Amino acid sequence: MIKTKTTKYDVSEHLRTPEEMAAYLEACIEEADGDAAFIAKALGDIARAKGMSQVARDAGLSRESLYKALSGERSPGFDTVLKVIGALGLGLRAEVAHTGNSKAQRGGAVNRRKRALASG
Repeated sequence: MIKTKTTKYDVSEHLRTPEEMAAYLEACIEEADGDAAFIAKALGDIARAKGMSQVARDAGLSRESLYKALSGERSPGFDTVLKVIGALGLGLRAEVAHTGNSKAQRGGAVNRRKRALASG
């Protein structure tokens, strides 16, 4: 019998374009349900896709502090998040939150983004 070798899935290997990166971050923000560490981890995934050293330089941070901030084990400061988002070439925007907009209702938008990433 032939053994199948598997490797750990790394989303950063599949984030190739700025549009894919933005869609991934937006989907993660929607799924985070207020978990800042989850969003930081998503930013870390995108930073690894772009190259952590370059993102650290562009954000004005050391590579080590960037790894720690985006590990998902802690919630980085908002100033760090803004620096990283800028270094990634992404933007931050606000939209009106609709009352009664439950996580289940938002699921349709998340699924559309996931399908867009998969077809990318």
